Amino acid sequence: MANAASGMAVNDECKLKFLELKAKRTYRYIIYKIEEKQKQVVVDKLGEPANGYDDFTANLPADECRYAVYDFDFVTEENCQKSRIFFIAWCPDTSRVRSKMIYASSKDRFKRELDGIQVELQATDPTEMGLDVFKSRVN
Repeated sequence: MANAASGMAVNDECKLKFLELKAKRTYRYIIYKIEEKQKQVVVDKLGEPANGYDDFTANLPADECRYAVYDFDFVTEENCQKSRIFFIAWCPDTSRVRSKMIYASSKDRFKRELDGIQVELQATDPTEMGLDVFKSRVN
């Protein structure tokens, strides 16, 4: 179960909540964190469907790494409502080096557990995952 490179397991709740976001749109976003002592990825925060992008970014810690999934709604040039599921690897420059290394080495395996990710972003500061970045990546 654990990733050979980083030794991190993925808590079942991570996958279950992601399936609820993907299939039922129960959540706008999910923020995940690595519990280093337990050596596993767990759900940190859940955003209700009514929560917007600002609420999502406010829940990302300024100096700690996190993984996040965000269900981004947009309107195409043909005026069609669509959504894309973004995976965000949030690793601020101010986070601990050890933390950055653990998150980097666990990311690909964790992302594979979440079947249905459509776009991936890596961000070290809020400007790298602004709404303009989301909009530019959906086409």
